[in-house]
Amino acid sequence: MAYAIEYSGDAATHLAGLSARDRVAILDGVEKHLTHEPKMETRNRKPMKPNNLAPWELRLGQLRVYYDVPDSESKVIVLAVGIKDRNIVRIGGQVIDL
Repeated sequence: MAYAIEYSGDAATHLAGLSARDRVAILDGVEKHLTHEPKMETRNRKPMKPNNLAPWELRLGQLRVYYDVPDSESKVIVLAVGIKDRNIVRIGGQVIDL
């Protein structure tokens, strides 16, 4: 079963703030990794510790995609997109503490 991908308004704003190269990498990565079995933990996809941002994280090099998969629906909701540099995550130009 294929999951539909939905981007929140915040995620769309975060994407707009990235370079064209990073946007393409995120859109392709989300399509590749989250369309089928988005709740399966892999090397690049993992559940996060409880936080206010999202329950799941997809790693695409330095890029991060934070998402949720509602239990009752067959869709993936991308909640935020950011860049990780060492131990610092920037989402929408702001440093986020996860």
